[in-house]
Amino acid sequence: GALLALSKPPGLPIMGHPGDLSLEALLPALRQRLGLAAELHVVKAPAREYSGLVLLSSCYHTTKKLQQFFTNARLRGQYPATYHAITVGVPAEVEGEIRTGLCWQQHGDRAMVVPVPAPGRRSLARKDVKSTLTRYRVLGAVGGCALLQLQPRTAFPEQLQVHLTLLLCPALGDHEHSSRVGRVLGVPFLLTPETAPTRTQVLDEELLSQLGLSPRQLHNLPLHIHLQELMLP
Repeated sequence: GALLALSKPPGLPIMGHPGDLSLEALLPALRQRLGLAAELHVVKAPAREYSGLVLLSSCYHTTKKLQQFFTNARLRGQYPATYHAITVGVPAEVEGEIRTGLCWQQHGDRAMVVPVPAPGRRSLARKDVKSTLTRYRVLGAVGGCALLQLQPRTAFPEQLQVHLTLLLCPALGDHEHSSRVGRVLGVPFLLTPETAPTRTQVLDEELLSQLGLSPRQLHNLPLHIHLQELMLP
């Protein structure tokens, strides 16, 4: 019918400035190539850094109906989106939930998403902080890395990356938040954003060898979080 699904590579933004490469800039060419009469709209898509499922629609009413469905599903306590992630480290528990407040915080000349473990009612009411929840399950583990299923109940920028660092298992290719997980004698612990400046993710020599990468190539390693599945009405 009106729906079209495709898989997005990591690093491709949904919207961009005129002349920039973005998903929306590619839609007219895609419409022409598929011979569609109506223009395409983005119903649901992963964030720029993520890869995975993009849902498009050639019907405006279908687009609005589905977007409302995703919002209502989360409000009803459902998990309409399922992600897969590869993590550096294996969670202590095979499955569980990560609950925390999240907010934007200014550090020097840049804004960062940081966790707020016990947000106050006033900050939540003013929407300075958003209460967030992600359900996770370990699907497999090998060589100190894990494949996780992630199901966010809430939507906040960089929610999945921050939640994975709280598990002490940052996503592979997370050059934004992974520095907050330190190690002493191989045991991971959490650092505060103030004491952990953003840097290229650090991986041990064995994992670098398995990935076939040199330390100089690490900054090109994409974020390994993938939108795997969407629930539809």
